[in-house]
Amino acid sequence: MVQPKVLVLRTAGTNCDAETAFAFESVGASVERVHINRLLQGERNLRDYQILAIPGGFSYGDDIISGRILANELRLRLGDELKRFITDGKLIIGICNGFQVLVRAGILPGRGNAVAAPEFVQTVTLTHNDSGKFDDRWVYLKPDGKSVWTHGMNDVINLPVAHAEGKFIPSDDTLLKSLIANGQIIFRYCNAEGGKPVYPENPNGAVNDIAGIADETGRILGLMPHPERHFLTTQHPSWTRYPEVKGRGHGARIFENGINYVKKNL
Repeated sequence: MVQPKVLVLRTAGTNCDAETAFAFESVGASVERVHINRLLQGERNLRDYQILAIPGGFSYGDDIISGRILANELRLRLGDELKRFITDGKLIIGICNGFQVLVRAGILPGRGNAVAAPEFVQTVTLTHNDSGKFDDRWVYLKPDGKSVWTHGMNDVINLPVAHAEGKFIPSDDTLLKSLIANGQIIFRYCNAEGGKPVYPENPNGAVNDIAGIADETGRILGLMPHPERHFLTTQHPSWTRYPEVKGRGHGARIFENGINYVKKNL
């Protein structure tokens, strides 16, 4: 079996690429951290990988607005390669700033056709937290929807967030209803028991408590919380009170699912 290959994209301001690479390597992937310039200059090509991971951080200092510049580079300079990558059935995950990039590039939530390439039209946004400040805390998430990244995940999980622009807002109620009906809402903020959250359980005021969405195929996932920061049990501040399962934290299953999907299908 060919070892799955993951490209962890980085640029100026990216600061979670090493943790994301570690998570994928720990579940059996061959991982390369690649600067965006190497793709733009043709030194690396997306077609050589099965997973594209856009990690967290503050790409280009979040100038203009979070994720906008990197999103523009992807859609305007790598658009054809991205379309081919997506229509070939490969996987993409965007975490925190990576989620902001996918949204602003118009890759998520997609255009309402499970087999179509993106048109790179933005239809949802991630904007300033209702708190008016950067929120850095642990939150509870309830898995939902349909995604290859969350296969078998049913229980409430605990992951950290660290963002100032994480409030998910769709363009209108029709789009929100479509996301719900299509099973594209993959994670919602909740309280410890899985119930309706209040601040700071919903750390940003996201509409419908949305913390993560996927495209209609479930192969492209974006989420604001950081699964790579709870890949190991010991990364949790209360890890001694968590039952240890092979040293893996609540975020590990996401990376495992991505690699398992590649092994079975690509």
